[in-house]
Amino acid sequence: MLDDVSRRILRHLQNDPDLPMIELAQKANITPAVCVRRLEKLKTDGVLQGQRAVINWAALGYSVEVSLRFTLDKTQRGAFDDFIEQARKVPEVLEIHTFLGRVDVRLTVLARDMAHYQEIYRTRILTLPHINDIEALMQIATIKSSEVLPL
Repeated sequence: MLDDVSRRILRHLQNDPDLPMIELAQKANITPAVCVRRLEKLKTDGVLQGQRAVINWAALGYSVEVSLRFTLDKTQRGAFDDFIEQARKVPEVLEIHTFLGRVDVRLTVLARDMAHYQEIYRTRILTLPHINDIEALMQIATIKSSEVLPL
């Protein structure tokens, strides 16, 4: 799987993704050249999928987050594919997850306020194909949000 050097690199990178290469190499106890090669290999192997900006949407005026759970009409051929294809086109949909079980798909929707959410819901969500049932869960607070695991 991963050797100790790769684990050290990932451990430091996930705790501080903005570390300059030289600092990352120092913390991982390797040379910068080795660090660059290791990072490239981790990317090539699909272990490291990239770095991204984490945006505080509330600071930009998006204060309403809703998790919508859908049960689809699975008697319709291609229901999942059609639904997902159309859901991807809704700009306010941040996440799309599929499941096995009672819930088929979950969408995370972000809106400025309840009026904006209501407009998104009526004009974009309810028009998605193959919906059998929808359950909406209004997010009140984020207790934990992390992508950091012990390595």
